[in-house]
Amino acid sequence: MCAATDWKQKCQSEWKLKGRDIPAPDGVDWKSVHSKKPFNRNLLKNPAPHGLSHTQPPPELPAPGFGDEPPRFEPEGDFKDWTTSTERLPLDSSGIPEGAAICHLPQYSWFTMEQHVDLLGQGLWVELLDSYQPDICIQDWYEETLLHKSLYQLQVKLLGADRKTVIQEHSVSPEEDQSQDEHRWKEVSHKFRGYGPGVRHVHFLHRLKCMSMIGFQATRATDSAVLVRLRD
Repeated sequence: MCAATDWKQKCQSEWKLKGRDIPAPDGVDWKSVHSKKPFNRNLLKNPAPHGLSHTQPPPELPAPGFGDEPPRFEPEGDFKDWTTSTERLPLDSSGIPEGAAICHLPQYSWFTMEQHVDLLGQGLWVELLDSYQPDICIQDWYEETLLHKSLYQLQVKLLGADRKTVIQEHSVSPEEDQSQDEHRWKEVSHKFRGYGPGVRHVHFLHRLKCMSMIGFQATRATDSAVLVRLRD
């Protein structure tokens, strides 16, 4: 028996491909597929750039106050493998009576983090994605605070081979209940299923609200994940 067949049988046995009627053509580099372990593995790199975990309570928020440090408009963290950008939002003076003296207004901004996943590069193969269409699962956790009624936005796209054609998309922008201050991690998740043929890439993007006013406060996210799962 040739080595290629051995690796194919190894993958079929470990992941029960035959029992699930999953296409396993001979043209696939099964040794490479096996080494990359594409199923139930987080395909995002550096999923916790703030060094935090949702299994532990978020750290206490910094107390506002005057300081000698220059104003900051971006969160602190190790954002390797992420593409980041900051969008400063217009000052909001609504609700302030005419003629009132204004000392400080909050300066809000969105901090955007995005990452691209090449599904074929992660060990998946064309026939699997087009015929069987495994579940593509998204998970994320963001910090609930009283900073603003809108703290977090998520946008995930399943893209074609050209990395531009959107085959399916999921977006969410929750509104917070500011009557309660629980300061906890809130989970956001979604499962893509039956998305049709042609999916080759996943684009993951989330936006986190920040505020600068006599200090800086940023919403944090952690344990972001893109996982491919075979259906039971």
